[in-house]
Amino acid sequence: MDFCKKCGSIMVAKEEKKRIFLACRSCDFTLKKYKPLEIEESVKKRPLETDIVIVEKNQEALPKTRAECPKCSHTEAVWWMQQTRSADEAPTLFLRCTKCRHSWREYG
Repeated sequence: MDFCKKCGSIMVAKEEKKRIFLACRSCDFTLKKYKPLEIEESVKKRPLETDIVIVEKNQEALPKTRAECPKCSHTEAVWWMQQTRSADEAPTLFLRCTKCRHSWREYG
């Protein structure tokens, strides 16, 4: 930031014909010898202080229950609930077989 030498107002940057200069808004004073300020900052990252837990891609974090799969007859499945109809109706229970990954739903 720079101030006008004539009236003391703040000078603003202007650009004409790809040249940048400072100009006063009040008295039309210009400062042609102006080089824009460039700020450079380097950031150093510290390594994480906690242990990193790697989760496999296909591992599901859903609760398990005993339910018979209609496709393979396996007796274990993961489940989740989701509101698929209007809010005044019961949510839908979705199940997925832990063996063949077949999904099905049960209405409440």
